[in-house]
Amino acid sequence: MTKKLFIKTYGCQMNVYDSERMAGALETSGYEVTEDQSEADMILLNTCHIREKAADKVYSELGRLKPLRTTKPGLKIGVAGCVAQAEGTEIFRRQPMVDLVVGPQAYHRLPEMEARVQKGDRAIDTEFPEEDKFDHLPTARGPKARRSPTAFLTVQEGCDKFCAFCVVPYTRGAEVSRPPERLLAEARDLVDRGVVEVTLLGQNVNAYAADGWTLAKLIREMAKIDGLKRIRFTTSHPNDMSDDLIAAHGEEPKLMPYLHLPVQSGSDKVLKAMNRRHTAEKYLSILEKMRAARPDIALSGDFIVGFPGETDADFDATLALCEEVRYAQAYSFKYSPRPGTPAAGREDVPEHVKSERLAALQEMLTKHQAEFQRAQVGKILPVLLEKPGRLPGQIVGRSPYLQAVHLQAETSDIGRIVHAQIVSSEKNSLAAQQAAATYSVV
Repeated sequence: MTKKLFIKTYGCQMNVYDSERMAGALETSGYEVTEDQSEADMILLNTCHIREKAADKVYSELGRLKPLRTTKPGLKIGVAGCVAQAEGTEIFRRQPMVDLVVGPQAYHRLPEMEARVQKGDRAIDTEFPEEDKFDHLPTARGPKARRSPTAFLTVQEGCDKFCAFCVVPYTRGAEVSRPPERLLAEARDLVDRGVVEVTLLGQNVNAYAADGWTLAKLIREMAKIDGLKRIRFTTSHPNDMSDDLIAAHGEEPKLMPYLHLPVQSGSDKVLKAMNRRHTAEKYLSILEKMRAARPDIALSGDFIVGFPGETDADFDATLALCEEVRYAQAYSFKYSPRPGTPAAGREDVPEHVKSERLAALQEMLTKHQAEFQRAQVGKILPVLLEKPGRLPGQIVGRSPYLQAVHLQAETSDIGRIVHAQIVSSEKNSLAAQQAAATYSVV
């Protein structure tokens, strides 16, 4: 008898990818995925530890599951991901109803853990095993089941950078790159299932190094796959932004003109305290090379304000960097300590100062994003149609610059790339119409 599995995914795209792999692993134990939590026989929370109070949010979610567990005593509940890795047995202590705790490197062991849970035992695995979990996780479920036009593909995991604010090295482990032949095989399988755009994932994706291959070489080989029309990658570290990867943006048309390259601060003093191992000048020089290789590149970044020791002058340096770069999109947050990280015990910046700085930074970033959006109006862009929109006859797609684009099209066109003229811009999306003389479907 088929059992129902509900997975709630928090955080990054890598967790989305991992959730798919967990569902595939548990398919061997008789589970199929459901979108209805109330009918589930097992609920997995695939957690993220990056954001503030991540663990508290997970415990709150577990508390909300108590009534469902009461009405459905056979329901099994598991916690996966980075919070599971960080908290370990503490999850059992604080929430006795949890049956299973599994870290990001042990998902391939879920079937045997589930079998123990069905016998009434608790199961926990937060080890960093010697074997590669990707050797054991299935890449797809069902006989060539169709996919949405876009998909994530994890090529690298872990981090060796040890930024002072970050828990990733402790929850995901050291940097590990997957063999290129497996990645190419998985990409071909995705294309066979209807995928036309693949986003390559990694905590430091541009640190990819396997069997003498760099990320640039992997991209160039992946671009040779018939039917794969677009390639993206995220997230990158400035220290791994090699010349061959920069050159690939100007030479490989399937590689989209969008780069997410976090800098975190514009102050060299703060960058040193963060253990970022690059300067603002080095970061800007990388962007200069990137724009020379691909003049229409859209840039995205991450920022932390109020890092311990950050002064008004340090924050002004961040504003100056943003004014120079003019990001098409950016993410910004107030610093909050993560237990076990080097910065956690340092004297914190007052909360009201963090809030004021964040507001000022976000005002500038929003202005620059709006300028980039407005600059697209009147242009004809290739748009990959992904899914139905909210309005009748509306389809939502993505521009090469990762912008959401709304236009009228047929549902049968989903998965195709159409050339559409941008007619207006909003904060986070563009409106377009088919340009009669230039409209094409590929």
